[in-house]
Amino acid sequence: MDTQKSHFDLFGLPQSFLIDLPQLDSQFRRLQSEVHPDRFATSSDHERRLSLQLATQANEAYQTLKNPLSRARYLLQLKGIDTLEESNTSMPVDFLMQQMEWREALEEAQAARNTDALDALLLELRTAEKSLYRVLEQAIDHEINDAVATDTVRKLKFIDKVQSEIEQAIETLE
Repeated sequence: MDTQKSHFDLFGLPQSFLIDLPQLDSQFRRLQSEVHPDRFATSSDHERRLSLQLATQANEAYQTLKNPLSRARYLLQLKGIDTLEESNTSMPVDFLMQQMEWREALEEAQAARNTDALDALLLELRTAEKSLYRVLEQAIDHEINDAVATDTVRKLKFIDKVQSEIEQAIETLE
């Protein structure tokens, strides 16, 4: 097996944002069974190291492609595009206002120890996330609009972070 293949090539998938997740799972299990280090326990040191390297690569590729946000970042990276998530925090004004509203709602629900409000906020964020994933799919797979894709990845990173904070707040209150 070639260790220089793209994650998509590794699993025999087309290079696109929308992928067949059951096929990804199936191909991952097949590949893991082929390269699992236990199968090479009695092989040479070189073959054992190669097996471990390939198993690690398969795990990394699977985790990247399984997560839509990671998959989008990876697709942009393959095109030589850096999403600049750490250095470029500029967002459209309407999204900045929405961020502030979500943050305030989170703080208010936490202060009131209101899990129903947190659940409702989480549902609202998941709806926004789904909408942004549709935008991302169009930008990457159809329109090839890299600027929209990059901005959408940055928005999704924020939404993902807030969702995690809400989930932690709900856990803490339960």
